[in-house]
Amino acid sequence: MNTFALVMSEHLNHHGFLFGGQLLKWVDEFAWVAAARDYSGYSLVTRAMDKVDFRMPVLNGAILRFCVLPESRTGHSVTYEVNVFADSPGATKEVLVFTNKVTFVAVNDFGQKVELPHKESLRSQDGACSD
Repeated sequence: MNTFALVMSEHLNHHGFLFGGQLLKWVDEFAWVAAARDYSGYSLVTRAMDKVDFRMPVLNGAILRFCVLPESRTGHSVTYEVNVFADSPGATKEVLVFTNKVTFVAVNDFGQKVELPHKESLRSQDGACSD
């Protein structure tokens, strides 16, 4: 699944680059959207973020492309790989600026883990991201 965000002045840190916390918020949100579409009817909560890798600063005005793809599923959890590419103002091509893995757990109304169904094809794979 590809989705996009525009970096604006309210997203910047004190150095004038994209605040890492804002990027992590988007990553969590967009990965959850992919998981919620893949496992409709299930309540999913973020369990972990792994391998957070900020590769370079992101400028104001950059258009970010979030490539979110399922990586693995085990019992009650599912993990998505998230790669973020920046198309900075004036650039001729986008560059990889961030990589991460986000794991979600399915829970019931009492917060107890529930089993996720095994799926051969997930929606988020339908439009596989390309570089």
